[in-house]
Amino acid sequence: MTVGSTVVDRTELDTETKPFVVGLGGTLRANSSTERALRHCLDEVERRGGRTALFSGEDINLPMYNPHDPARTPQAVALVEALRTADAVIVGSPGYHGAISGLVKNALDYVEDMRTDPTVYLDNKPWGCITCAYGWQAAVGTLGQLRGIGHALRAWPTPIGVAINSADKIWDESGALVDTGVQGQLELLAVQVLTSAKPIGTA
Repeated sequence: MTVGSTVVDRTELDTETKPFVVGLGGTLRANSSTERALRHCLDEVERRGGRTALFSGEDINLPMYNPHDPARTPQAVALVEALRTADAVIVGSPGYHGAISGLVKNALDYVEDMRTDPTVYLDNKPWGCITCAYGWQAAVGTLGQLRGIGHALRAWPTPIGVAINSADKIWDESGALVDTGVQGQLELLAVQVLTSAKPIGTA
């Protein structure tokens, strides 16, 4: 798994046949529940033959998106280039006050830089959704918002979306995933993303 703000080498991607899946999300707290869930899902993508890159924490701590200011930080450039070359995207957000976090929403706003691309926004790309919140209402409500954002970006939300109630015992003291139900859902999400992803260079 590629982690961090390294610009994706398009030449390398063009020679690969494995689907490339970009994970985006989490919080500014390293190893947050949302980031753990996103990592678990991306690990399953890799186990099943995909390639992945994760943008979390400081990688998505970007200036407020301004479409009228062309200046971009290296982190913003790396994120947009990864999304351009992605065959699928998986987004994870905490539920803050009944909505996705400002951190994640602002990062997704940078997809607007792809408005004039040959593939506009994330057109026709699979879009997986993961949310974590302390309670079902916030987790499920936030999941609905993420799915709606995916539609607005012309992506295809997968049939399954994973809402995680952090009030339950999902992780053990070492941070390992111990809830078998959540584990199964995250792994099914990886399968659905890969099933729908179309690697670069294929018809």
